Amino acid sequence: MEDPFEEITIVVVDDHPLFRQGVADALTLELGFKIIGQASSGDEALAQIRALRPDVAVVDINLPGMNGQQVTHQVVQEKLPTRIVLLTAYDDREQILHAAWAGAAAYCSKDVDPASLIRAIHEVVLGKYVIEDQVFTRRELERWLERQMEKARHLYSEPGSPFHPLSEREMEVLSCVVHGMSNKEIAISLGISHQTVKNHVTSILRKFGVEDRTQAVVYALKRGWVKLNDQEPKE
Repeated sequence: MEDPFEEITIVVVDDHPLFRQGVADALTLELGFKIIGQASSGDEALAQIRALRPDVAVVDINLPGMNGQQVTHQVVQEKLPTRIVLLTAYDDREQILHAAWAGAAAYCSKDVDPASLIRAIHEVVLGKYVIEDQVFTRRELERWLERQMEKARHLYSEPGSPFHPLSEREMEVLSCVVHGMSNKEIAISLGISHQTVKNHVTSILRKFGVEDRTQAVVYALKRGWVKLNDQEPKE
């Protein structure tokens, strides 16, 4: 429970100094809020969260180095007490789902008004979850995610096939990664450039909210999107 006499400590993370300072200034005006740190990259954010252990970190999704989802995932994995409020410049349903899967406590547009952001922070400190101005308990969030996944299956999947958030080409690249192929080997196998392969791999990591190829493979295997005994990609 939130103690009305206890300051809520906050770290603000964004790679644009003017926007970051604007968020910090707006939150500082709220009685009981205390900005104890600012960061401009995912790596710097994670270091500050580990060191300062703020109640809340307001984090932009698109950051240099580790992105906001990856920071969130790491904070959750390390069982740090900080709750993450992710900010995004894009209204992307897929990104909302991945933010929730990564463990974000709130997901807000970057054009959110200060009063709404302040309300979201108060809610997450109380243990709630906020997505698009909707406030959920943990169980309510799980049910909401189940409904969104069901919609996604109907929208994007062939009948009987499992939903996954990747494009057809990204699935081809992921299949190659599962079989241990290097980026150069994937490029030759699929007839695309080395840079295009790198772009696809980066997109897969972002969508999964993971840091490297191994984690992406484990993530996909656990969800049944790929299998280790699938036929090898054709040369």
